[in-house]
Amino acid sequence: MEIKELLYEGKAKKVYATDDPAVLLVDYKDDATAFNGLKKGTIAGKGAINNRVTNYMMRLLEKEGVPTHYVEELSERKTLVKKVSIVPLEVIIRNISAGSFAKRFGVEEGIVFAEPTIEFSYKNDELGDPLMNAYHAIALSLATREEIETIKAMAFKVNEVMKAFFKKLNVDLVDFKLEFGRLPDGTIVLADEISPDTCRFWDSETHEKLDKDRFRRDLGNVEDAYKEMMKRILGE
Repeated sequence: MEIKELLYEGKAKKVYATDDPAVLLVDYKDDATAFNGLKKGTIAGKGAINNRVTNYMMRLLEKEGVPTHYVEELSERKTLVKKVSIVPLEVIIRNISAGSFAKRFGVEEGIVFAEPTIEFSYKNDELGDPLMNAYHAIALSLATREEIETIKAMAFKVNEVMKAFFKKLNVDLVDFKLEFGRLPDGTIVLADEISPDTCRFWDSETHEKLDKDRFRRDLGNVEDAYKEMMKRILGE
């Protein structure tokens, strides 16, 4: 597989074209950002951890019937994925109150919900990724009603599979962000990543945070938290 030009460089990844127009190469970086890019830093080894953890989770979800963009892991930081057009919606599933949810509604962190919640935000850095509902997404032609129903069903299925998986690892899946893409034939697939960057993980017993909140909130031991999650997930 020949790697061609850099197509896009984001906060956490670089994306390259390959000699197959249907396949892209994703290269994960150690750069870390928070608060819509206002806080910047580096988490040593993060790129390799997020790449390997994401690929493990994508393979697990594929086995459970969730279609993803994953093709093949090439190395610690590099992975081949199907080329998709990203639906410009960030999909957030929450099982326990934390972060912006707790702040927005004036509740403490740690309330376990009777059932998971779902939120959409408009994937737009300039606007600060504002919250939106399905009607807004349809009005702005970001997705069709059918696509939104598919995305919702897939997001809840991902939650079901991941909650059960992490429970066995003594980890509570607090909340997480997903992104979806369209294949050329319009099929919706799970895209982007699933990692300590995009999920809140709490140790089930100590409630220690094992995710990017350690970076956001200056809690220290950020690298150790990421390594711990990789160790639990990959069994290494």
